[in-house]
Amino acid sequence: MPAQATDDTSSIVVTGIRSTVTPLRADQIGGSVTVLDADALGQRQTRTVSDILRDVPGVAVSRIPGQTQVRLRGAEANHTLVLIDGIEVSDPYAGEFDFGTLIADEVARVEVLRGQQSAIYGSDAIGGVIQYITLTGREAPGISARIEGGSFGTVNTAARIAGVSGTFDYALSGTLNTTGGTPNARGGTRNLGNDSGAVSFKSTWSPASNARVTAVARYARTQADFNDSDSNSASKTFGYTIDTPGAHFINEAVYGLLRGELDLLDGKWTQALTGQIADTTRNGYGATARTYGDTGQRLKGSYESTLKLNQGALRHQFTVAVDIERERYRNTDPTGFAFTGRRQVDNVGIVGQYDLTLGEHAAFGASLRQDLNNRFQDTTTYRVQGSYRFDSGTRVRAAAGSGVKNPGFYELYGYSDGRFIGNPGLKPERSEGWEAGIEQSFVDGHVLIGATYFDSRLSDEIYTTYPAPNFVATPANRTTKSRQHGVEAFLTPASAPRGGSTRPIPISTRARMAWRKCAARAISPASRSGGARRTIASALPPSRATMAIPATWRLPIHPMFRSRYGCTIMCCSTSMAT
Repeated sequence: MPAQATDDTSSIVVTGIRSTVTPLRADQIGGSVTVLDADALGQRQTRTVSDILRDVPGVAVSRIPGQTQVRLRGAEANHTLVLIDGIEVSDPYAGEFDFGTLIADEVARVEVLRGQQSAIYGSDAIGGVIQYITLTGREAPGISARIEGGSFGTVNTAARIAGVSGTFDYALSGTLNTTGGTPNARGGTRNLGNDSGAVSFKSTWSPASNARVTAVARYARTQADFNDSDSNSASKTFGYTIDTPGAHFINEAVYGLLRGELDLLDGKWTQALTGQIADTTRNGYGATARTYGDTGQRLKGSYESTLKLNQGALRHQFTVAVDIERERYRNTDPTGFAFTGRRQVDNVGIVGQYDLTLGEHAAFGASLRQDLNNRFQDTTTYRVQGSYRFDSGTRVRAAAGSGVKNPGFYELYGYSDGRFIGNPGLKPERSEGWEAGIEQSFVDGHVLIGATYFDSRLSDEIYTTYPAPNFVATPANRTTKSRQHGVEAFLTPASAPRGGSTRPIPISTRARMAWRKCAARAISPASRSGGARRTIASALPPSRATMAIPATWRLPIHPMFRSRYGCTIMCCSTSMAT
């Protein structure tokens, strides 16, 4: 039997608030949030998480061999904070997460929170936060497995076993996606293969009625081929991508989290202590030897204290948190030209957050964070948000905040002979913005339509420059500000009713449209090959409009199989202005 989610938690959001003990409903958050629950991932037959993220308003996905980037509202890919089960998973070396390595588990959900969130999470959350959450054994018990095959030597497999025993539950899952690939060089014949897999374990235990312990462990590995560009200036293909036999990379990552929670004063006061680790290793290879490599490690400890005070329909929540984080990095470049010693950055973040809800109609929240960094100037970030729902089904909301993104290790200290050199004098990027939105429900709340306008300013933007006389690429801070603003709109019909074998074929569809305008962005280093970073044009055009309408239906062939059979139709129209 395929595992099924036993509780409908799609309207609950844990990413939009610092205390995960008392999450908020999505319609109580003043910012823009999209929740993709297990049903949504199943209906779309999601295999790679980045595929379904294309359906989210304000999200852009780009991919080259070796790197899949996700941008929110025109910001850079490294401006998006990525969490997996509460663990920060960005590569400490590259400063961002490769979404091409995130294969969808059998039962999971995704939360996308757009807008500046540094007041809650610190550095990296300028564009927003994306969290991928695997369900616990208590939420979705059972055994499931799948295996699929297709053209280009593609095989996708996944398996999961989960269960509950008294106060203990567990979930063990594994995913694997492998493909023989296709050529990407002009006139080339070399197929670029890719093998990505992950194994994860998640468990919760309640030693007492007021105590909980959560443990998460995850291992991910990707091996993929890539082609370099022709560096021979006398060649007709100079500057073009050419077949590069033997060129490939292997990326490995180990993630872990241990969290303990204790409720006091009849559940009104909660203490939480969390420790987490992200350990990444990347190596690139040519036809005969290793050509580049690096290791990165993030150690983070957090303490949270949340006090809840209820006065009838008026509910107050106060949260204080402290984050202590250390990021370490070492270049393992085998050429002998680069510095291969270990470097590190320490940061202490102090967070204060207040949330107020008034019945089912009004909600307000405010956050303030102070970051003390041993490498960069200390910084203060804020966020305020509010939401109000009228009896007519109309909801108005607004949010404003600031964000910060510290330079990555490669931007500071990276080195590739004759191609790239880091800049230790870089300053953190800073962002400030606001948004306002309106939503209207119809048909007794079964249809929801909404629109949001956003406006952000980015200062001290890091871009790539080529200074004389050697014209070697190096990063620098812009002296001007970059602006991103636009409109996001969506239409979400009701979920199909459940129960009864005589029901009509359930159809689920949603539409989203986004328009955004941003200043021209510099090309930003994204990944490396042969010891040098390749670049992706991170600039979105000055204006861009997109519209997507995915539709899914499931055939009720048999109760135990109806969640397995289906078809997805997606129409997308994009126009760009330069």
